[in-house]
Amino acid sequence: MVVYMYLIYASIGVGFLALLIVVCLALRIVRVNVDNQDMNRVSGYIKEATGAFIKRHYKTILIFMIAPLIPLILFNVYIALSFFAGALLSLLSAYISLRIAVEANVRTAYISMISPFRAFKLAFNGGAVVGLSTVSLSLIGIGLLYLLFQNPFYLVGFGFGASLSALFTQLGGGIFTKAADIAADLVGKVEHRISEDDPRNPAVIADQVGDVVGDCAGRGSDLFESLSDDYVTAMILGSMFMGRFGVNALAFPLLLGASSILATLVGLSLINFSSRGKPALIFNLGLIVTAVFCVSGSFIVSTLILHDFNVFLSILSGLLASLAVGFVVQYYTGFGSRPVRRVADASKRGAAINILTGFSYALQGPFLPILMVASAFLFSYIVTNGSIYGILGANLGTDLAIGFIMSGDAFGPICDNAAGIAEMTGFRVFNRGLDELDALGNTTKAYTKAFASSSGVFSTLVIFMTYSEIVNFWDINFRVMSPIFVAGLLIGASLSFIFSSMVIGATSKTALELVDIIRNYFKENPDVLEGRVKPDYARCVDAATSLSLKRMIIPGFIAMLPPILIGFALGKYALGAMLLGGLSSSAILSPMFTFGGGLWDNSKKYIEKDFWMKGTPTHEAAVIGDTVGDPLKDVAGPSLNIFMKLMNMVALLIAPILLSL
Repeated sequence: MVVYMYLIYASIGVGFLALLIVVCLALRIVRVNVDNQDMNRVSGYIKEATGAFIKRHYKTILIFMIAPLIPLILFNVYIALSFFAGALLSLLSAYISLRIAVEANVRTAYISMISPFRAFKLAFNGGAVVGLSTVSLSLIGIGLLYLLFQNPFYLVGFGFGASLSALFTQLGGGIFTKAADIAADLVGKVEHRISEDDPRNPAVIADQVGDVVGDCAGRGSDLFESLSDDYVTAMILGSMFMGRFGVNALAFPLLLGASSILATLVGLSLINFSSRGKPALIFNLGLIVTAVFCVSGSFIVSTLILHDFNVFLSILSGLLASLAVGFVVQYYTGFGSRPVRRVADASKRGAAINILTGFSYALQGPFLPILMVASAFLFSYIVTNGSIYGILGANLGTDLAIGFIMSGDAFGPICDNAAGIAEMTGFRVFNRGLDELDALGNTTKAYTKAFASSSGVFSTLVIFMTYSEIVNFWDINFRVMSPIFVAGLLIGASLSFIFSSMVIGATSKTALELVDIIRNYFKENPDVLEGRVKPDYARCVDAATSLSLKRMIIPGFIAMLPPILIGFALGKYALGAMLLGGLSSSAILSPMFTFGGGLWDNSKKYIEKDFWMKGTPTHEAAVIGDTVGDPLKDVAGPSLNIFMKLMNMVALLIAPILLSL
């Protein structure tokens, strides 16, 4: 018993080491001096708007956290405390992401004029702050709470809090960013022939803020939730395997997470010690090195702690499946890939053909990622002789590279913001190094969305399996074709569509109101288009913030309430069927939205690489396709990942009650 406690202490120590490095990297970034008044002025607008969003958004989320906190205290005070800790650490992770992103973007823009490679390292260090804070806070939170409670089931509250916080962060941030992006595109590019980064566009600052809110805070919250949920379910299932592995089964998930953080630090060090080279090549090399050290670490932990080589093989299968998704992403959404070129060519025949061609490819998107997840799922089950602990190992394997992958994801919006700042201040035309960084950032963001989707499917499967074990879902009374099971299955499958409809509709309504605000603003202030008067950026930011917060509420309740209603009205079998139905439809819709949106986005960029194409009917058709795809890939797709996990965490939370009914 003493040994496994020391292992948990050691894991927590690695988490604090990562936080120390986060502080060092952040200080290193903010000490970079920006000797450009125009860039500092634009950066000030972005910081001010981001701060205003954080204040209003967090105040709203904390209010909604109180509602479930009260019944949780009555149910179990330890679970309530765990819930509060999970929500708070998730919000802290998102806050760190936002603050460092708005500090790194202007410095990346400025340094890129001196040395594009130095700008690459600076931006990636900004991303590393996001990635390391995400994985370390989750590990520290789970580890300390277990030491406090000594009961893994009480940690379910942590996963529930992280899931609820992630959903509202993703929904609020996603609706904000895409509404601002759509408004900036439609009014700017289509109606007035100015880019979304043109300083005359009133939505330009809201668009810049939206980039960091959606891609840094939103994605960070999503992966924080996935990692936390996986730790929680691994420790709960681990407690059921103590007869086979001993008490080390409780420390194993945290120790594996600590080894992956050390592997991430090695990969990040490789990037920091590089002195020259192509950024894309250095990034890929860093990812490969991180993966190799993750494999080495998982081998050591599996064989020394669990003394089971087959568990290592299952972990390896999960890691390979999560990394292999990147190749599928590159095929469907990579700049210049065959599908992208075909959608770009279809734009010559109008927006309708552009959308139909893109949608046909989007329908293909889910097959290969799901096939990879299913293969890892089956392999891990077979290689461990039919043990669900093998599936648990594969699920933990999908989490091993989260730190590095999240670093790459946050790198994207930092470079995107840097390019926007350079455009707004008139330095973009003299700085083509940012184009390469921006292109790499788009690739890393697309990869992370697909990674989050496949990882989310695996996480949800394991949460469902944990629920099944607790309520004895597969007992002799279970019948697949019972009316209650079929009803639950159909209801669950339809919930993902209702949720997606609400999310896309909320984004559309918010964008519609922002478009009207910008149009009226141009009518009231015609001098803005002439460049003689500075636009009122705060007006768009305030409108986008208030509207997005108002419209994230109903989709949030759609994720929380159905498991409770179905569970208590129809019982544990119907709830289990509903969870399976929701998982199946979400696992298909999420990558479909992500791949389709990325495809339309890059087909537009493929057309824009020829400068003379901008403003032509072909370009306008591509812009319309991209506008349709934006809320799909940046709001609905990522939100579905959280939606299916949150439903299962709610079910896991009420499982002991259902068992007693």
